[in-house]
Amino acid sequence: MEFVIITGMSGAGKSQAIKILEDLNYYCMDNMPPALLPNFAELCVSSSKDVNKVAVVADIRSGIFFKDLFNSLEILRSKGILYRILYLDASDDELVKRYKEQRRPHPLSATGTIIDGIQEERYKLEEVKKRSDYIIDTTNMKLGQLKEELHNIFVQGNILYNLNITLMSFGYKYGIPQDSDLVFDVRFLPNPFYIEELKDFTGNDKNVQDYVMSFDSSEVFIDKLVDMLLFLLPHYVIEGKTNLVISIGCTGGKHRSVTITNRIASILSGQNYRIIVNHRDITKQKR
Repeated sequence: MEFVIITGMSGAGKSQAIKILEDLNYYCMDNMPPALLPNFAELCVSSSKDVNKVAVVADIRSGIFFKDLFNSLEILRSKGILYRILYLDASDDELVKRYKEQRRPHPLSATGTIIDGIQEERYKLEEVKKRSDYIIDTTNMKLGQLKEELHNIFVQGNILYNLNITLMSFGYKYGIPQDSDLVFDVRFLPNPFYIEELKDFTGNDKNVQDYVMSFDSSEVFIDKLVDMLLFLLPHYVIEGKTNLVISIGCTGGKHRSVTITNRIASILSGQNYRIIVNHRDITKQKR
């Protein structure tokens, strides 16, 4: 039997994840007290029905009962029931934003602020996160991207590094993305904006891509940047980093940065990393 335990930060997408797995023909249960995990797993194993794929959400909503999780995991292991833990996470700023948009209180913020509840939850989940088989950071993920990620893991069996890489193009005229970990400037490349037949297109269009990549400096830059990233990324994984934002900027964020970002994303996607592409300024008003 395939037994998946979904946990992680409140607001990080566990409800969406359980719905996605249900659509993938998992028998699903939400908000299960951890102490009941062994009994529930045994019930599924002994069921006369063909229950061979199970997913449950066990998280901080269990309150004082959540401390039973580690004991239940030991019982599952002793009974020969194999399980995998899927941990969903997101940045503090994104979690605060989601709670404010939904106008819901954090389960641990009854006597404090949302950020107080988030920080307390991170502390309580620290050991669970270390034991997790898969860690997905949904900070910059759309629902469709989460679906694709879970399909890759639980249907295709593609095991990716627990590092989400967001490749973000941006325009310097609109400011550097605040959550950037690494920032690269491609304004040294010739600007398609000043080519009349190209200015109204973007780096998602082939004519702009062909122009930007027609210069030797573009290829050299990509080769050097990829070489550096392939050196850095395994070290980020070893250090336990789960979310990395690489920002690539040009003047307006529509031509050069978009082209280079797309090219880097294409290369890194074949290196067993989770890649999320975000063209932050591509639709903003023309100059």
